[in-house]
Amino acid sequence: MRVLCPECGEKARIQKSNRLTNSVADLYCACGDPECGHTFVMNLSYSHTLSPSAKTTSQIAFNLVKALPPEQRQQLKHQLSML
Repeated sequence: MRVLCPECGEKARIQKSNRLTNSVADLYCACGDPECGHTFVMNLSYSHTLSPSAKTTSQIAFNLVKALPPEQRQQLKHQLSML
């Protein structure tokens, strides 16, 4: 990802990021031009999906169940049989 300095237009370097949510982060940046020296914060945010994730809901659920200890799997199996 390329960040440009809003003051002089030169390349800037991301020094640090601060994730605010899963889809928003603050990027702390510094201009690469020593004569400018501008430091600033930019916002990075999720906009929209172009192609949906290959991880379907059922696959995610399967992986979660697979990660459970055997006795918790049995409890879940029993609870599901009552539906």
